[in-house]
Amino acid sequence: MEWFGGSNKNYDFQLFSVSHFSIIFILILVSACIFLYSDKLKAEKWRRTEIGIAISLIIIETTYHLWMFVNDSWNVSYALPLELCSISLILTVLLLLTRKKIIYEILLFTALLGASQAIFTPLLNYDFPHFRFFHFFYTHLIIIWVPLYFTWAKGYRPSIWSVVKLFVFLNVLMPIIMFINRLVDGNYMFLSHKPSSASLLDVLGPYPWYILSMEGLLISLSLILWLIFREKAAKDTEVARELPIR
Repeated sequence: MEWFGGSNKNYDFQLFSVSHFSIIFILILVSACIFLYSDKLKAEKWRRTEIGIAISLIIIETTYHLWMFVNDSWNVSYALPLELCSISLILTVLLLLTRKKIIYEILLFTALLGASQAIFTPLLNYDFPHFRFFHFFYTHLIIIWVPLYFTWAKGYRPSIWSVVKLFVFLNVLMPIIMFINRLVDGNYMFLSHKPSSASLLDVLGPYPWYILSMEGLLISLSLILWLIFREKAAKDTEVARELPIR
């Protein structure tokens, strides 16, 4: 049962190792397949798959907490679902179960900006084939693929108001999480200090100024994503096809 144990002695994860590059390859490959085969994914028969993936996320996340309890590593200072990716996981499950547009509008940005960074610079100590390796990458990959699926296969698109909703959502959430961090001596969403390993935060200045830098970066990157995925891009193409050739 070493693969489910609390020691990483035989499973020490290394950044940009073969296993890490394999995950990055899978991320790109499946994302490309979702885009290329989006027409086939539009069929309503995929509804059962959506529900199944939502259930699988609930099961593997519950198992993760069980793993922490079994290995005596569950602690309120870091085990609560208050990280951005944990919040994105909850939003992913809700989107798959309800198909609500407002959930998609927030998840698209938190997934592509947050979970993607977690894939490329993971805070992870356990390598393949440990349970924690599968849990970490399975959840983060699904968090990214689901909004891409709803964009390319289901026709969901963000508006400029989606960026506003994201900004309001995170800024309402931020003081609550900062308060909880003080209560439990935690660092949820890295609002108390930077992570110990390399991350994008390293170039955003010292504490607490990097939090303001994150706000500015969030707005900038969200606007870029909006420009890429907005509905207008599809409409412009359609209009261009209908214009008479002179």
